[in-house]
Amino acid sequence: MKRDPLVIVAVAVTIALMLVVGLRSVRHQQNSASAPLKGALAPDFTLSSLDGSTVHLSDYRGKAVLLNFWATWCPPCKIEMPWFVELQKQYGSAGLQILGVAMDDASPEEIARFAKEMGINYPVLLGKETVGDAYGGVEFLPYSLYIDRNGKVLDVAYGLKGRGEIEDDVKKILASSATVQAQK
Repeated sequence: MKRDPLVIVAVAVTIALMLVVGLRSVRHQQNSASAPLKGALAPDFTLSSLDGSTVHLSDYRGKAVLLNFWATWCPPCKIEMPWFVELQKQYGSAGLQILGVAMDDASPEEIARFAKEMGINYPVLLGKETVGDAYGGVEFLPYSLYIDRNGKVLDVAYGLKGRGEIEDDVKKILASSATVQAQK
């Protein structure tokens, strides 16, 4: 049976349009779900790091924080991680602190092995669903929040952004001046 090429093209275009409309709808829903976080103080949390220490977001008050939720199985996460490594090297001395929150079911040993293979030079924290929920739910990865030196969320990003966009957001949070006193 011979198929009409026009029919095949029409079906392919229809499927592509459905995917584009669906993706835009999902991004719109995600942006509206995270909208309450923009401009608000980032929820504090207590998570364990790969080295076994306890980490609170409030420990980094006075620093510009890029909080990145990721997973070992997430291909877009693997794309942006080398950029984060570069940005941490480039802007760490200016007050940037990237925090990676692993949100998958891998063991701490597997996550540590993955982090080492990726050359991660910033703290990797073991995520909890309750922390993800406090940040509007982590339904899609990667999910990044750009938190200024005062602990306020300046921007939220679902999915992979370009390196230049990420660096621009990092520069914005670095430009914020800390007006809060370090906690005693």
